[in-house]
Amino acid sequence: MLVIIPSGESRFCSQELLNGALQSGEVDIYPQGKEGRAVRVYCDMETDGGGWTVFQRRMNGKTDFYRTWSEYSAGFGNLSEEFWLGNELLHNLTSVGPVSLRVDMRSGNDTAYAHYANFSIDSEERQYTLIVSGYTGTAGDSMKYHNGRPFSSRDKDPDPLGIHCARAYMGGWWYKNCYKTNLNGLYGSSSNNQVISREQLIASVSC
Repeated sequence: MLVIIPSGESRFCSQELLNGALQSGEVDIYPQGKEGRAVRVYCDMETDGGGWTVFQRRMNGKTDFYRTWSEYSAGFGNLSEEFWLGNELLHNLTSVGPVSLRVDMRSGNDTAYAHYANFSIDSEERQYTLIVSGYTGTAGDSMKYHNGRPFSSRDKDPDPLGIHCARAYMGGWWYKNCYKTNLNGLYGSSSNNQVISREQLIASVSC
């Protein structure tokens, strides 16, 4: 079911929660303030207290995550299904102050999560570099390995190492020779070369 939440020109889903929105669904937010343009996002108002802006979801493998730099920058997919919200918007959302990251995974009846108290994505000029720390959860601290790494895509690899990890593993990510975790890799594989064998992956931020 698609739910459209009336917006009060909030900058983040957490503000929508404070304004009384209790149901998860799509909402227009204003990351750059009310003078900026509206951006439609999916707000999770139920998980871990609510107020989460979901920036990635995978659930069936129908959306191709083997994309170009510009596609990852702008975002792609469908908010009600699988999508990547966009590195530029993710940078805007995480550059305003303390932001936390939560990743939820489900496979059958098994679930796991990773929560990071500090999360930010740098500007495009700095290759959308990942900053992440403060892990708690049940999924393991795999993101720590990728801290400080630039983003790589199908057509752009800022990593100085010889292998083009985004091409090798068919998804844009913050690779480091090549990964400990890769939420954007080839979906549905259970081999050692790919990690997306979960039935559902959701990554979100709370500002």
